[in-house]
Amino acid sequence: MGAALPRRRLLRLAGAGLGLVLAGAVMTACGPEEADASGGTGEPKPGGSGEGGGDAFTTPPAGTAPRALWQEKTDVGTHGNHEVLAVVGSVVLVAGDPLVGRSVATGKKLWSLPGAVQPGARLIMGGDTLYLASGEYDGDLVGLDPATGKETWRSRLEGKYNQPRPVGADTERVYVIAGIQEKDLSSRTNVIAAIDIRTGKAVWSERRDTGTDESGLTSAVFGERLVYTDLRKNLTVRDTTTGRQLWTKKISRANFERIAVHDGAVVVADGRQLRSFGLDDGAERWAVKTEEFDTFNGPTLLEGVLYVSDSAHSLWAVDAATGKQRWHNTDDLREVSVPLQFAKVGDTLYGATEFDKKGGVQAYDARDGKLRWTYNDGSGSVEQWYVVSGGEKRLAALHAERVLALPAV
Repeated sequence: MGAALPRRRLLRLAGAGLGLVLAGAVMTACGPEEADASGGTGEPKPGGSGEGGGDAFTTPPAGTAPRALWQEKTDVGTHGNHEVLAVVGSVVLVAGDPLVGRSVATGKKLWSLPGAVQPGARLIMGGDTLYLASGEYDGDLVGLDPATGKETWRSRLEGKYNQPRPVGADTERVYVIAGIQEKDLSSRTNVIAAIDIRTGKAVWSERRDTGTDESGLTSAVFGERLVYTDLRKNLTVRDTTTGRQLWTKKISRANFERIAVHDGAVVVADGRQLRSFGLDDGAERWAVKTEEFDTFNGPTLLEGVLYVSDSAHSLWAVDAATGKQRWHNTDDLREVSVPLQFAKVGDTLYGATEFDKKGGVQAYDARDGKLRWTYNDGSGSVEQWYVVSGGEKRLAALHAERVLALPAV
């Protein structure tokens, strides 16, 4: 990067400074960087604290998970969507109907919006605004203030698109996938488009190949690049200012979970390889291989390090810039479910596992990958877990129809 940045780019990067954490750490407004343990199944009162309240947490003995600080029942729109849980500032959001904002400290309901979220909605942030497809199914997008739930913005698309859905945002534009409504009211083709936040209207629109699905797209915005994968196993990068496709290439699998973007490159799970490609030219920068016949899950980028599990029940930490392996844990996960997405607080890495009643939120030493403890809510549900950082001292987690907070210890 040069010594001086254009004013537009500086404004865009400044807009990414809000305290936002998404499950899966999929970036939407990003700058140039980026076993059932004893004591882990406590049942604190709703909205209450399992550790006596406040932030004076007691560190549990080694190998023992902490108790939940609070937990509340919640409605979840779509399990399997890695942007279903988010912490914005001091507010926990879960994509469901109603859309509810809760205090990350106490679990108290701060606001509730029935009918605001369409099924399968992703929590897409741009600057300090949460962007969603209108719950009224009127062909528009809405912007909400996460602190209050109040509508602060609405697009002016005038029925041009059929069910536009946000896939990314920055401080200037919201990027959507939308169907093109034909004269017979059908929608056989779709576009990827950018909506100007100032005017609420489309500034560019690019038609995708006929038959391309509108669902199954995993995306990220990085500076002036929009990068995404789709169900046809394409990896594509576009210029955010013009919509021009810079490059596209086939990979061996669709990335349903996550892609990671760091320092001008995108990293994807591609079968048994974790691969990094330059955003501007598509050139491969590095590749890491797991064992033959095994495959990587989607990577999570945290503080310049990629954390990723594989089908061999092992966990990896890889330097995002160089592809150099920092550590590889092949021992702790052989009898339990692997984590699919991660959060990090201090020197502790937290992983949320996939479908397994023995899974939960796992805590690892981020320096060497050793498992410290696993929190399980004791519900017996095999639904996937989600976890995000709630600041320096808390985690927010989601499992089945419960949202809860854990001390980051």
